[in-house]
Amino acid sequence: MCNTHHSPFKGLQHEGHDEEHKTWSRRSFLQAMGIAGSGSMMLGANMLTASAPSPLSAGIAAAETDNILILIRLSGGNDGLSTVIPIEQYDSYANARPNIYIPESKVLKLTDEFGVPSYMNALAPMWQEGQFKAVHGVGYEGQSLSHFTGSDIFANTDITTTGFSGLNTGWMGRHFENIYPDYLINPPAAPAAIQIGQFGNLVFQGDETNYAFVTSNIDQLEEIAESGVVYGLDNSLFNNCMYGDQLKFLRGVANTTYEYSGIIHDAYTRGQNQVEYQDNGFARQLALLARLIKGNLGTKVYMISMGGFDTHGNQPQAHARLMTNLSVAINNFYEDIAFTQQDDKVLSMTFSEFGRRIFENGSNGTDHGKASPTLFFGSGLNGSAFVGDHPTLDDPDGRGNLEYTMDFRDLYATVLAEWLCVDVPLVEAHLLNYKPYVPVNLGFSCSGEAFPDIAYSDGEVTPPVPPGEEAETPFNPDLLNAVVHKPYYPTDSTPHIYLEMPFSAHVDIQLFNILGQRVGTVFNEMMFEGSAEINIRERMPEQLSTGKYIYRITVQNQKMSKSVMVA
Repeated sequence: MCNTHHSPFKGLQHEGHDEEHKTWSRRSFLQAMGIAGSGSMMLGANMLTASAPSPLSAGIAAAETDNILILIRLSGGNDGLSTVIPIEQYDSYANARPNIYIPESKVLKLTDEFGVPSYMNALAPMWQEGQFKAVHGVGYEGQSLSHFTGSDIFANTDITTTGFSGLNTGWMGRHFENIYPDYLINPPAAPAAIQIGQFGNLVFQGDETNYAFVTSNIDQLEEIAESGVVYGLDNSLFNNCMYGDQLKFLRGVANTTYEYSGIIHDAYTRGQNQVEYQDNGFARQLALLARLIKGNLGTKVYMISMGGFDTHGNQPQAHARLMTNLSVAINNFYEDIAFTQQDDKVLSMTFSEFGRRIFENGSNGTDHGKASPTLFFGSGLNGSAFVGDHPTLDDPDGRGNLEYTMDFRDLYATVLAEWLCVDVPLVEAHLLNYKPYVPVNLGFSCSGEAFPDIAYSDGEVTPPVPPGEEAETPFNPDLLNAVVHKPYYPTDSTPHIYLEMPFSAHVDIQLFNILGQRVGTVFNEMMFEGSAEINIRERMPEQLSTGKYIYRITVQNQKMSKSVMVA
């Protein structure tokens, strides 16, 4: 754009391009760039926007809650069947995906009905602590399989959207009445929302402006947080530039008017990371958010993103990498903010434009599908659980798609009303377009609405079969009913296993941590008919750390597991 030796490319599709610029004034330039009468400005491939009040954002700001919401966009269409594995439908799942299914030996069972891939095992501690829920079958009637339309619908909640038609406002920025005429002079005290990654999403879009402080990538937000400056104004950047004067003016407006950069910098300086994060883009986003939250920035809504989920080919490798990064970063993030006891005030939820089909394609991948799970994280969930009905794999539509069982708008409305404490009539007006409010029991409540009951998990995790071991043999109720085993704790609190055998057999007891990693052998010998009490600490060669473990008993190739606490 700032090269003196090149003019804009002119092809047939660009006839009249030069004529447009003949009438451009500074005002028209700013309008085209999105800053005049608006909270957005585009600098080449870089976008920065700041927030102005609206009925909905004002309602959020005025709500009597310190709760914070983090929206995690999984861009490309996340495969739900590689995220939450329906163990009760495992045969149908494996038959539909003979080359890409996740073997039972690599499934981390969270309940008898559902598990996650073992590469997501960093979430196991959060499940144990009641900080992880998954909602099944999230979608809507007539779900679009287009990246663009699907993204718009999950942002604008207008299920009638087709192509370029549909609401141009998002569920967090609905029904903005007017842009404040002194917006650039008198912005809100802190950003109502912060968004990393601007393209293809309407979540914070109002009638005429985007209501979030947006940077195009984590590098930009890190630079702003570290320096407190939005853009440099070195004159050499603008010499011989076609729009140099306008860009210089625009950047000057940003630095002198947008006070948010300094506010973000101050919060960043006050907050500190107390956990080491991995070095990848998603982890860096969460690490930065942790510092801003711990620094008491005051922003209540954040949106971050992770791309790469359009897995038409080589899905197993790609999805394992993505969800490993997500799981580790989420766990690190909540450990980090727990140091300042803010983990119960921050709720995170994933969303994606659509799911993937049940059946694999010819490229070891999956094509665009419909329903997929939404994942929630945070201590405010007050318990881990799978919520709703999982779609059946045996009755897909004609194209092999899972049909939705949970309207995504009900989830969004529940988050607004019950987590951010926005009044229900306001939620119905600005998010649901006056659709009746149907709350979903996610474990928190602000409105006092009655919720349908859901079954909460006991939090026990069955580890996957360690590498090199054979898969578990089919369930044998007679054997399992015959062998009695249970953990108990004598007065010294040392964990024991009480084992009662109705017949003689070889018994093997292995101890695992909650990530499915083998810690050691507790017992491995012939046991005669009768009972025994096995002291776990005495049997282990090394000192055990305090925490929850899982012991697995193998008798005649049958395996049985229970959790045990080591104090």
